Amino acid sequence: MIILKNYINGVLLAPKNGGYLDSINPATGSVFAQIPSSDTEDVQAAVEAAESAFFLWSSIGAERRAHFLNAIADYIETNLERFAESESIDNGKPISLARAMDIPRGVSNLRFFASAIQHSSSEAHHTENPTALNYTLRRPIGVVGCISPWNLPLYLFTWKIAPALAAGNCVIAKPSEITPYTAYLLSEAAVAVGLPAGVLNIVHGLGATVGQAIVEHPRIKAISFTGGTKTGEHLARVAAPMFKKLSLELGGKNPTIIFADSDYANALATAVRSAF
Repeated sequence: MIILKNYINGVLLAPKNGGYLDSINPATGSVFAQIPSSDTEDVQAAVEAAESAFFLWSSIGAERRAHFLNAIADYIETNLERFAESESIDNGKPISLARAMDIPRGVSNLRFFASAIQHSSSEAHHTENPTALNYTLRRPIGVVGCISPWNLPLYLFTWKIAPALAAGNCVIAKPSEITPYTAYLLSEAAVAVGLPAGVLNIVHGLGATVGQAIVEHPRIKAISFTGGTKTGEHLARVAAPMFKKLSLELGGKNPTIIFADSDYANALATAVRSAF
């Protein structure tokens, strides 16, 4: 039995309440791992760690932040087969797909934002009044929350985490409790490359406890969430009165229309393949 841990302040830790959830292999229906059933205490510890790390991380410079993102990408590439196998066991998708798409895209996300942050610039322009000058100054905002879904576990997890870290923010991240395995392996990658403590914190658990604690925490300045529309509605109701920045990607599968003059068998096979 695999026992996963939270990653808080640079250390892999058991949940403070000692509670665990079963993680099920959807291909067999069997329990293959136990994951932390964390709560507000774990989120609070993660926030405190992130706040302590923020000054160092935000002032370390884009080049150094890019170095760490690339180092994590290198680690994942070196251990690609382990990540792909873990994604397949946890999510149920063919290992060939995880090997060819999910894990390489996670690597690409890290590398893209590691490069992008070194080529961003502030902007300035004159107004109609020649004595005035407008400028845009991009600065990290502090501690941000990243809540990711089950369907593309490492792919979407890194898509949220990488830009936040690249910009100099510190992150409290929650993977789906259904597919936590590669998020845990990402924790191991962060430890292996020496990512400064508190910069990235990964807290496992249920949306109603960990997710809720992240969204309602007054010192988490922004939330990125991908998931169901109803959950997004609730999240917005909690976060909006606190004037948090929100990035919400909501909804299920896109609707598909098959016209009467189509090759029905081919259209049906294509729609199923596209969806799954």
